[in-house]
Amino acid sequence: MAYMSQEGYDKLIAELKRLEGVERPKASAAIAEARDKGDLSENSEYEAAKEAQAHLESKINQLKQQITEAKIVDTSRLSTDSVQILSKVEMTNLANKARMTYTIVSESEANLREGKISIQTPIAQGLLNHKVGDEVEVTIPRGVIKLRIEKISVG
Repeated sequence: MAYMSQEGYDKLIAELKRLEGVERPKASAAIAEARDKGDLSENSEYEAAKEAQAHLESKINQLKQQITEAKIVDTSRLSTDSVQILSKVEMTNLANKARMTYTIVSESEANLREGKISIQTPIAQGLLNHKVGDEVEVTIPRGVIKLRIEKISVG
């Protein structure tokens, strides 16, 4: 089961509709066009089109699985007492005094440019269940960083 926001769920549905309604017909047309070019045993375009279609179908099935397993979190019922999924956390890196703000989201919603990190990341794991004022040590690939939680809000 994957917990996610309504926005994240809606994006998955939109992507599934796009893949099924736009990309799937394109893939079928590419196969038909390649098939019309003759001998299939020596037709690399046909093989490439079949491979692209298989990749597309795999992606569609993966999206359907994510949608089936999705559990939408009611953000109005979230607490800001401690860090949890969909928490927006403002923190300070105690080594360099840099301020950072991240929203902890499901893997499918993660987007670093938008400040959304996956609940599976070391930083999110290190912050979970901690409160404002807590100082946490998080092991990341570069070593250990020490963070202080400044504010928790609902993402």
